[in-house]
Amino acid sequence: MKAACIGDNCVDYYRNLDRGYPTGNAVDTAVNMQHLGVPSAIISTTGSDEYGTWMIESLRREGLDTSHLKVAKGRTAVTYMDLEGLDRVHGEYEEGVLADMVFDDEDVRFACTHDIVHTALWGNAESTLPRIHEAGILVSFDYADRLDHPLVESTLGSVDYGFYSYHRGKDDFIRDFLRDKVDRGLKVATATFGEEGSLSWDGARFYDGPVYPAEHLTNTVGAGDSFVAGFLVGVLNGDGTDGCLDRGARIASRIVSVFEPWVVSE
Repeated sequence: MKAACIGDNCVDYYRNLDRGYPTGNAVDTAVNMQHLGVPSAIISTTGSDEYGTWMIESLRREGLDTSHLKVAKGRTAVTYMDLEGLDRVHGEYEEGVLADMVFDDEDVRFACTHDIVHTALWGNAESTLPRIHEAGILVSFDYADRLDHPLVESTLGSVDYGFYSYHRGKDDFIRDFLRDKVDRGLKVATATFGEEGSLSWDGARFYDGPVYPAEHLTNTVGAGDSFVAGFLVGVLNGDGTDGCLDRGARIASRIVSVFEPWVVSE
């Protein structure tokens, strides 16, 4: 079994710390799945600058298949960050080469050689999903906290596992929302609530996901992506929904204990 993550890559640079790391939803999810024992590939485009070289070298060191991580002339996407205590402060975002990123037929063909393909809201890969899904490949999509984004509706027929961040707790609205998404196409719809855990609906019942305390809370960047990675590894391993939620919670608790959005290999 193997996974492909298609979408964005960027560098988060913390100006007040003069420190950064390669990241992006596709990157974080792929690396964490790789670390959890599922061979993973990244399908994206990075820049021809030093950050792009750093991106490629870092992902290869983590064991990812980078054969479809293209290099375009120009700058790698960068998000400028600050860390105030444990709070992340997002500054300006430079889209760089991602502004012109496209996924071609070869990218789709390659994606279809995997057992599951994951993407996210800002990955610009939604046009590839119908062909991937029609090929019988499982598709996962992280919609972040944009529950009203047009892609929530337009991608329904091409996604099996949908992930949503929600900030108001496990109320009736989110329960009805998850039910609706499964009624209209998803296999499982999952909402995450930060310190309040997670909730999944599979068409038959709700599952409450656990929370595991972080050993040393350091940086919450990557918590959501690592949760998705753990959940999808559970899917590929044949875990039930409760087991997938448990895997996701366990890896997320590890990731928030380190500065980077994945445990960096030495």
